[in-house]
Amino acid sequence: MSPSSRARRSPARRSPDRTPDRSPRRPARSLLALAALTALAGTALAGQAPQAVASAPGGKDVTAVLFEWRFDSVGKACTESLGPAGYGYVQVSPPQEHVQGAQWWTSYQPVSYKIAGRLGDRDAFKRMVDTCHAAGVKVVADSVINHMAAGDGVGTGGSSYTKYGYPGIYSGSDMDDCRATISNYQDRANVQNCELVQLADLDTGEDHVRGRIAGYLNDLLSLGVDGFRIDAAKHMPAADLANIKSRLVNPGAYWKQEAIHGAGEAVSPSEYLGTGDVQEFRYARDLKRVFQNENLAYLKNFGEGWGYMASGQSAVFVDNHDTERVGDTLNYKDGSAYTLASVFMLAWPYGSPDVHSGYEWSDKDAGPPNGGAVNACYADGWKCQHAWREISSMVGFRNAARGQGVTDWWDNGGDQIAFGRGAKAYVALNHEAGALTRTFQTSLAAGTYCDVQSGRAVTVDSGGRFTATLGAGTALALHVGARTCAASPAGASFAVDATTSPGQNVYVAGDRPELGGWNTAAALKLDPAAYPVWKLDVTLPPGTSFAYKYVRKDASGSVTWESGANRTATVPANGQVTLTDTWRS
Repeated sequence: MSPSSRARRSPARRSPDRTPDRSPRRPARSLLALAALTALAGTALAGQAPQAVASAPGGKDVTAVLFEWRFDSVGKACTESLGPAGYGYVQVSPPQEHVQGAQWWTSYQPVSYKIAGRLGDRDAFKRMVDTCHAAGVKVVADSVINHMAAGDGVGTGGSSYTKYGYPGIYSGSDMDDCRATISNYQDRANVQNCELVQLADLDTGEDHVRGRIAGYLNDLLSLGVDGFRIDAAKHMPAADLANIKSRLVNPGAYWKQEAIHGAGEAVSPSEYLGTGDVQEFRYARDLKRVFQNENLAYLKNFGEGWGYMASGQSAVFVDNHDTERVGDTLNYKDGSAYTLASVFMLAWPYGSPDVHSGYEWSDKDAGPPNGGAVNACYADGWKCQHAWREISSMVGFRNAARGQGVTDWWDNGGDQIAFGRGAKAYVALNHEAGALTRTFQTSLAAGTYCDVQSGRAVTVDSGGRFTATLGAGTALALHVGARTCAASPAGASFAVDATTSPGQNVYVAGDRPELGGWNTAAALKLDPAAYPVWKLDVTLPPGTSFAYKYVRKDASGSVTWESGANRTATVPANGQVTLTDTWRS
């Protein structure tokens, strides 16, 4: 693909660089070439900065990326969901002052290095860091250090600026090495010196610029930040980033770099392995291809066996804020394929996973609902993928399985797979249209385990075997940290097979106050993680009989009831009534 055929972005839009996917259609086994590239990268940067830890430091390497969440909402999530689930890190959107505007990409156009963006001020940021630390969650700040804003104006913190003029920080001489838009990704100097979508490109080869950037990152470290995601790393020479990192008060801080793979391009992501972890974009692209068009059986050697960077320094994801909007990867609109891909990522021992948690969108530029305030998950458009049971339960699975290789692989040659993680954990995925019933062979010790996907008990016999049925588009996951299931509160477990159009969601309404009293405005939204099956557990008193129906709502608030008579059910004296329904047209 020639540079002229690349998708263009408006000068006003700042999202990370996207390059064409020219990766092979099948697993590429190029370990020797990969090892050579890694060795060269390490040699080139030796002595300039500490080598990164093999994966996100500590025993918990999963990061929840709370995209465009206000800092107070992030702190609340750390306490209520991230810490209890076992997430090691939370990544927050860029905290610095930026251009004004409601669009999400305004966060990626810095005006100054004051913490004064729409997501909260310096005090709110510090409170968030302290709250997350108290919950056992470390904090990574998305850091925009390649460029400054385009245009002229006043930033979110009151700072006046012009393009190439940012008072008290930078002047035109700090951005005069190239003032043309990047046009040739086969030309290293063009990629690393010129302007990404006309944003003022900082000359990171200058000592003054390096010092300013390091000062900003050190300020964040002084507030307790544990690491950084380096936005647009590919557009800065690796040696420049190594120099900046060496100036940090904690040069061993976690360092995760966005460097997008583009086959045949002048800049390779592996160049950046000498300073820290690098995001492996091929991982997410290939997951989309396999889950949508190929067989999960192909994933048996997923990772380095496909030519990816070394596992210990690769940051991986199913989607991020940019790729979900341009179709490079799966996203929340892909239903159970998206959820199962996330389950696989968290179960598979390659890289350090990021779990993207954002909001619904139809306009790709739309900023966060409520200015980033998350009053409740699954409300106001907030998707909260980090809290979906199918995803959040796998964080504990990953923590329990840490250090264990893949064992007991099984597949049906198609889209049903299962594998263990030594004697610590076992997972099965059914990405086919029909149910899967099978006796699975594991290396788990005999006993009772809780399937963290469903909350149901599973008994493993003395030979490591158990028999289970997985519904279409579902998974099963066992690990040594979940030996018993918590008793389900009395109530109803709703599940309805219902297809929807973009912008539509499915709700349940009924004659009980807990079900909104037939008021559609108070109806309960069901979770689409297993789309086209929508699910929700509702607590109701034991022995309660109730009537209910399902409704669809669209983005404008229009309501469509399913046809037919009211459905009825009764909660048993102990436990839940399980309702498996199909939308009635």
